[in-house]
Amino acid sequence: MKIKSLSLYNFQLLSKYKLGCNFSLGKIGEYLMDRTTLIGLIVGFVAVGVGMVMKGVSIVALANPAALLIILLGTAGAVLIAFPTSEIKRLPKLFGVLFKEDKLIDRVELFRSFSDLAQVARKEGLLALEGPVREIDDEFFRSGITLVIDGQNSEFIRDILEEEIAAMEERHKAGALIFTQAGTYAPTLGVLGAVIGLVAALQFMNDVDGLGHAISAAFVATLLGIFTGYVLWHPFANKLKRKSKNEAELMYLMIEGILSIQQGESPRNIERKLSAYLPKSERKKFLEKSDEVIDE
Repeated sequence: MKIKSLSLYNFQLLSKYKLGCNFSLGKIGEYLMDRTTLIGLIVGFVAVGVGMVMKGVSIVALANPAALLIILLGTAGAVLIAFPTSEIKRLPKLFGVLFKEDKLIDRVELFRSFSDLAQVARKEGLLALEGPVREIDDEFFRSGITLVIDGQNSEFIRDILEEEIAAMEERHKAGALIFTQAGTYAPTLGVLGAVIGLVAALQFMNDVDGLGHAISAAFVATLLGIFTGYVLWHPFANKLKRKSKNEAELMYLMIEGILSIQQGESPRNIERKLSAYLPKSERKKFLEKSDEVIDE
C-alpha cells in the first residue's frame, strides 16, 4: 500500500520508489506585504482626521513643529536611553517585519512532508534521510532531522530545539519591548508638551484671543502623544508578539514531527498527531483527505 504524496515538489529519493516529497519547504520568513498593518495605519489616521473635522477642528492645527519635536524626538531619545545599541540597531529590521507578512510554511504541506519522511525512515532506516535532508530549506527543520540522523536521543533533540525556540522568542520579545516602551513614553511626553504649551500661554494673559490659541496649541502635543502611543507604538508591539507566537507554534509543531520520525511512528499516526495543531474545521477535512490518499 503506497502513500501518494500531495506535495508541490518532486523529489526522487531512491530508484526503488518515488515519494514526490515536498522536502524543499522554503524558509520561515518569505515575505509579502502585510496589508493589515498598512490598512490599520490608514484607518487610524482617517478616523482621527475625520473626527477632528466633524468636531470643527482644522487638521492644520496638527502642524505644530514644537509638539512634533517634543513627541517624536522626545520618544526617540527616551528609547535610545532605555535600550542598548545592539537592540536599537535592529529597529530597521523590526519595521520591515511589521510591514512584511511572513509566508509561513503551509501546515498541511508540512504534515505531508513529515509523513513522507516517516515512510522513508520506516522502509530504509533513518540514515536514508541524509538525501532528503539536503533539500530542506528551513534551517530549524533541517537541523532537527540532522540530529535524528546522527542518532541523538529524543530528550536531547527536544532540549536542543526548544532552547533554539526560547532564544528566538527572547530576541523577538526584546524587539517588541522597544515599541511597548515607546508607547508608554509618548503619552507622557504629550502631557509634558501640554504643560510647556500652557506655560508659554501665560504670556497672553492680557490677550484673550492669543490665550485661547496658545492653549489649543498646547494640547496638540497631548493629542499627538496619545495617538502615536496607542495607534502606532503599542499596536506595533502587539503585531510583533503575534508574529513571534505564530512562528514559535510552527517550530513546536516541527519538533513533534521530528521526534515522531525518530521514534518510528507510522505516517498515518504522525498526521493524526500533528493535525491537533489545525483548527477543528480544517482538521476534519485534512484527516478525511489523508485517509482517502492512504487507502488509494
